[in-house]
Amino acid sequence: MINDIFSIMLPQFVLIGFILLMLILSMIMSPRMYKYARIISVIGIVLTIISLSTVQTEPQYFGFHNSVMSDSYTLLFEFVILVCGFLVGLLTKNLVKTIKRHAYTFQAVFLTALLGAISIVSANDFVTLLVSIELLGFSTYFLISVSKGYRSKEAAFKYLITSAVSTGIFLFGASYMYGICGSLNFSQVYEYILDNETSLIYSIASIMIILGIASKLAVFPFANWIVDVYKGCETSILAFLSTVPKLAMFGIICRLIVFPLGNSFELTFIIAILCLGTALWANTFAIRENNVKVILACSASANASYALLTASLVSVYNLSTVIFYIICYVIMNIGVFAFLNIYGDKNPFYVDSFRGLYHKNHGLVGAYAISILALAGIPVTSGFIAKIYLFSAIANSGLIFVPFLLGLLLLTVLALFYYLKILVPLFNECDKNDEIQNFKPNFSQKFVLVSSAIITVIIGIFPEVLIELCRYIAYNI
Repeated sequence: MINDIFSIMLPQFVLIGFILLMLILSMIMSPRMYKYARIISVIGIVLTIISLSTVQTEPQYFGFHNSVMSDSYTLLFEFVILVCGFLVGLLTKNLVKTIKRHAYTFQAVFLTALLGAISIVSANDFVTLLVSIELLGFSTYFLISVSKGYRSKEAAFKYLITSAVSTGIFLFGASYMYGICGSLNFSQVYEYILDNETSLIYSIASIMIILGIASKLAVFPFANWIVDVYKGCETSILAFLSTVPKLAMFGIICRLIVFPLGNSFELTFIIAILCLGTALWANTFAIRENNVKVILACSASANASYALLTASLVSVYNLSTVIFYIICYVIMNIGVFAFLNIYGDKNPFYVDSFRGLYHKNHGLVGAYAISILALAGIPVTSGFIAKIYLFSAIANSGLIFVPFLLGLLLLTVLALFYYLKILVPLFNECDKNDEIQNFKPNFSQKFVLVSSAIITVIIGIFPEVLIELCRYIAYNI
């Protein structure tokens, strides 16, 4: 067991140690010492990132009776998840200042969510996966509801109900898979499927498992929750919600589709149809909206559907494409929500309320504009390269998927309208009587916003290194 801990699970145990430390400090520390909660949490995440260097990746390592595994694929996702957690932790300064005496408890829950996320991508059986998903899910409920007011509580309750339904669907699929294969271990399920012919029950089980997990990505039929949750969430929590769970879910979905569930042809078409429907709903809904949070919620749902559709067309090239797309996407999203965090949750989030902000702070608004343009897929940003790479992967998957490609291309062009609706007011002139938001960002907020914008541009101009890394990871999964 000691060998397993140091070869595969040391990052998880480092996080567990800091979670316990936070819980102890929440009982003994004075509320006046709330400022140290965020610092200790960020230190914990940094140490966890450093501990990733101890994880064995070549050859693949299986630990704790094959219930968890590690390879270069899981290591990459764990690293990106923890980096996103680090950046989100920097953005929580204002939130911690608001909740004060609950700061240490909040940070303990936040670290628990990160623990659940990195445990998801290293899971190698359905029981470990379920426990990890629920660990992330329950932590997320509390993070969503941390803000004062009715909306955050409503958002948390809707997320809870949706997650409960999706967990039930996932469990039904996993139970059917156990009935077919006699095992819950991914490796043993894969070996059984290779040696035996697949059946309709196998396809049904595969569809239910993926649908249960995909609910966290706001893919139809579990898409409506995202609008209410984004409306009621504090901006730093939104930065977490739009990055960490998505990385975790895509990390495990891609692995499941490639191996245990890869022999279901029906699964590919069901996912493709649902993703196209999700993209259609999200993009048409966003066009009518004027609330920036709702528009970004629809954007998150649409982008997740693009990537999931590509992942369902199983190939190594497609897998590398999805990994590249997700990494680019979370970097853009962190930048967007860093700016909204600077803007302040007490201000209205309607597009017209952002009018003229460029004239108040050129640099911050410019960095925000780069992130929005990247989400829209404009050239010289990582978003443009990611979308080109994604659509080329779908085009190379066969003529039968060309209609899906054409549909996504039309919807991507349609999405430009609501991205421009966010951007244009920023650069408009204000009337003399209009009050322009006074920016008072702290160093952490500026660091997260500017660094994410710079990385977005660098990847857009020099994508080769990251593309090659993603191809290496995909070929060695």
